[in-house]
Amino acid sequence: MRSSEGLEAILLVGGQGTRLRPLTLHTPKPLLPTAGVPFLAHQLAKAHSYGVRRVVFATSYRASMFADAFGDGSAFGLEIVYMIEDSPLGTGGAIRHAADALTCPPGAPVLVLNGDILSGHDIAAQVDLHVSRGAAVTLHLTEVEDASRFGCVPTGEDGRVTAFLEKMPHPVTNRINAGCYVFQRSVIDSIPCGTVVSVERETFPGLIEAGEPVLGYADTSYWLDVGTPAAFVQGSADLVLGRLDSPALPGPAGEFLLLDGAVVSPEAKVTGGTVVGRRAVVEAGASVRGSVLADDSVVASGAVVVNSVVGSGAQVAGGSVLREVVVGDGARIGPGNELTSGMRVWPGVVLPECSVRFSSDA
Repeated sequence: MRSSEGLEAILLVGGQGTRLRPLTLHTPKPLLPTAGVPFLAHQLAKAHSYGVRRVVFATSYRASMFADAFGDGSAFGLEIVYMIEDSPLGTGGAIRHAADALTCPPGAPVLVLNGDILSGHDIAAQVDLHVSRGAAVTLHLTEVEDASRFGCVPTGEDGRVTAFLEKMPHPVTNRINAGCYVFQRSVIDSIPCGTVVSVERETFPGLIEAGEPVLGYADTSYWLDVGTPAAFVQGSADLVLGRLDSPALPGPAGEFLLLDGAVVSPEAKVTGGTVVGRRAVVEAGASVRGSVLADDSVVASGAVVVNSVVGSGAQVAGGSVLREVVVGDGARIGPGNELTSGMRVWPGVVLPECSVRFSSDA
């Protein structure tokens, strides 16, 4: 039996997701529909596949919505319990607060997941490394092209983390903290209760300074922080395309995913891992690539939508072009509008017809 069998986990889902507004004005980031299901469904399904059986949600922002979405966890073969922060406690404080709901003994490993990460790494292998080396904490580390945007985490030849370095122009390594940890339960219990604590700036450096074994589990598998609109769209598309496997994907991988009641004209072009939500409509002559069309949305004949989100009940008129755009719920994009490069349309906003016509190929 692998060390991850029967493992308990803490899932950090308390953030407000401000970088994803307006998508998160009424929905917590971890509940945003991603490849046809709430984002967390992919994390829960993966955790279950690696032997996790009990998950504690560390919630704060719109906390009741998580219980509404996942209940007791039985649909995922899990037991889910919920711990609510009255005020934000930071990563360390949130982990310590959630630990009051754990049932494992002090010497047991506990998996801690950030609720905005898609990852293809082997959780069981990370847990096995942690247990075999008797680590205090074992961090998943991923390699990125530009670590200067993240800060970096150097390790010694023995795999022990030597420092947590802030963002710098010339990082000493391209390995960064990937947001998945295995803690020894006793280490979590040592974090001050009810206090704002950062594991990255306080807990981990403190353990290293004290000589405790903090290990890095480094790999180069798929990894994505979905904290921005562009990354959210990319993550959904990658799941639909099969670039990252997920047991929670509600259909076979392919160029598109159609949810119940979706209507796509045979004369429309839908590609690139696009999700067409429930009862959403894509009319003849429309072109949609790599996008998320939410429930009841409409993309009219002749419209072009690329790498964008069209919110629930929103409408995109013919002749409009959207590239890397977020359209909020119920918004209406009139004919002839061209929106690009991260533009965001707030829920319910109506953009009138644009008299200047644009043409564009998808």
